[in-house]
Amino acid sequence: MLEVQIEKKLGSFHLDVSFAAGNELLALLGASGCGKSMTLRCIAGVEKPDRGRIVADGTVYFDSEKRIDLPPQKRQAGLLFQNYALFPTMTVLKNVMSGVRSGARSEKRETAMAALDRFALSGLEDRYPGELSGGQQQRAALARILVGKPKILMLDEPFSALDSHLRDQMEQEVLSTIREFGGTTLMVSHSRDEVFRMADSVAVYGAGTIDALGEKHQIFRNPGTYHAALLTGCKNFSGLSGLRQEDGHTLFHADDWDMDLTVSGAHTGNMAAIRGHHIRMASAPGPNVYEMEITQVIEDTFEHVLLLRRPGCQGPAIHWMIPKGTVTPLPEGSVAVEFPSEAIMLLRK
Repeated sequence: MLEVQIEKKLGSFHLDVSFAAGNELLALLGASGCGKSMTLRCIAGVEKPDRGRIVADGTVYFDSEKRIDLPPQKRQAGLLFQNYALFPTMTVLKNVMSGVRSGARSEKRETAMAALDRFALSGLEDRYPGELSGGQQQRAALARILVGKPKILMLDEPFSALDSHLRDQMEQEVLSTIREFGGTTLMVSHSRDEVFRMADSVAVYGAGTIDALGEKHQIFRNPGTYHAALLTGCKNFSGLSGLRQEDGHTLFHADDWDMDLTVSGAHTGNMAAIRGHHIRMASAPGPNVYEMEITQVIEDTFEHVLLLRRPGCQGPAIHWMIPKGTVTPLPEGSVAVEFPSEAIMLLRK
């Protein structure tokens, strides 16, 4: 169990985050410069928070009030840097041996060789990091971390240095390693797709704060804030007015789309949103059904994106994503579409 509550100021930037994670993969999702990597560095002891508390499995790593600040080598927190940080003048074997915390040299070598075999690096023990592929470097760095038996595993954008054709393979290898590790894992990413494929829970970072935190499916289904919805891939947003509750429903006017919409249940917020994949062609008139002009059709790799706008509306176009082959032929000119009540999100901004 990892508990983090820290603050740190760097010039005009202020990191102020609080979260807890169990034996799971918690992804820190956000844009560059929002404090994700700084959080990992504070946990690892590479950076010192201005105030706060960090506790892992009952061991206090940092407590500003009690003046506790364990050095990195005593924290048992393994951090995989973006560039892997292997020692360039040491062989792969010596790099991995450097991560073994105790034992005679022969025992360290035996432990390191077993780790190299586990990570499919046998036969490469005498090579130097510069002689390895990106995937091999990553596996060597993970082996070096795990031989130290960390309580916490932290990955800082682990796939950013890999060529695109290696990422899918390495994702599965890293995920297998994480599941075998079985403890608390934190992973920094700016890719919502990567996060959705790998994570159990997600912390969506804003500018130094956490905008949303929770189980992965719940965060993507109901992110709660505009920023969290944007980072999880939503493209359709509108300001709203006239929000009111009637007969177990929430009614409002989506100003940017010029639509009166209804959502089941009681909701609050100052912005409406819907993911493009949730819009569907209407079979009959009804609530949340509108005739839309198709202003543009964009062909993507596996889907078509139809840009929609109500006749006469000057607001931003609505993105309707249609997987290829599911609607044939594609509508032209205009089309009646439904904005399902259960798919509309009311957000805070």
